[in-house]
Amino acid sequence: MQKMVILGATGSIGASTLSVIGNNPEAYCIYALVANTNVDKMLALCIAHQPSIAHMVDGDAARLLRQRLPADSSVEVTTGATELDDLVSAPCVDTVMAAIVGAAGLLPTLAAVKAGKRVLLANKESLVMSGRLFIEAMQASGAQVLPVDSEHNAIFQALPESIQRNIGYCDLEGGGISHILLTGSGGPFLTSPLDSLSAMTPAQACKHPNWSMGRKISVDSASMMNKGLEYIEARWLFNATAEQLKVVIHPQSVIHSMVQYRDGSVLAQLGNPDMRTPIAHCMSYPQRISSGVEPLDFFKVGQLSFLEPDYERFPCLSLAIEACKQGQEATTVLNAANEISVAAFLENKLTFTDIAKITEACLSKVSTSLLKSLDDIVALDTQTRRYALELVAKV
Repeated sequence: MQKMVILGATGSIGASTLSVIGNNPEAYCIYALVANTNVDKMLALCIAHQPSIAHMVDGDAARLLRQRLPADSSVEVTTGATELDDLVSAPCVDTVMAAIVGAAGLLPTLAAVKAGKRVLLANKESLVMSGRLFIEAMQASGAQVLPVDSEHNAIFQALPESIQRNIGYCDLEGGGISHILLTGSGGPFLTSPLDSLSAMTPAQACKHPNWSMGRKISVDSASMMNKGLEYIEARWLFNATAEQLKVVIHPQSVIHSMVQYRDGSVLAQLGNPDMRTPIAHCMSYPQRISSGVEPLDFFKVGQLSFLEPDYERFPCLSLAIEACKQGQEATTVLNAANEISVAAFLENKLTFTDIAKITEACLSKVSTSLLKSLDDIVALDTQTRRYALELVAKV
């Protein structure tokens, strides 16, 4: 039985992970649940799943959770960065689901990697920010990193086993692979008039046509920054060059990504748009378990369509691809600027189109000296956020 820690337990990936565990109770045990501030959800999860530990990143939330847990509860409540590192590194822990959204997920995810754990990676920002440092830490510790994002999981499933077992150091060309085709739905604004985008509201941006996600990721999907971050993540996971990576718009979200081989073959992973499928695959790899997802009904799917990305409509995607070409420093700036901009948009402080403008301004102004350590990454992230907040205040 695998003992699991779920980072981001109160989010959508956390909920899907708990659902898969519920379908396979004989194989998985919840050792710890981790969240930031959502006491109500964490309380409900503790009562329902009885983890050994509930960790709240926010100290006030931890104190409130202790007060609200039933008197006879055996759940230990912890808080603090050191305690979180100790939690994911505990000898009894087998698997860590890394699903904290944004830069906040970098440090605990990297701690799990350094501890040599089996890491189910749903926090793409860890690779966007730390890139080579992350991959080198994985190799040094012997950690097994498996991609949870539906697109990267689809790519992983379509790769030869020899490449699957060499994540971060894949030889795509040696494996007969010509291109990785990263699919994206195009989000809710795929066909909206370009001159209407600046007036789009947070509610409209969060109304994804296919997926149920958190607000930040939903906005990233609407701007296609999410696909840009996935492009960067794919570069590191699969050791891919810019020439080997292509983005394809696929509005139906049935084909989750594809791998194109030298001989003309294209292998694709298909399924209903439900994160329980890639989560179940990662949890049980190389075996298969029940995910609880209905099988794909091709008679209901109907038409599958594909489009080239429109970079005028999706400037964030273009910024991300260019930052990936520039290197780890640029992608760290990109991520920090986008997080600040999206938060401001969700608070109605920016228009939807301002997200790309603020991000581009940060990429052109913030110093991107060589990052040699995790401290350097954190410092650049902090510097970028400070500058982005200054720009938001001027809008």
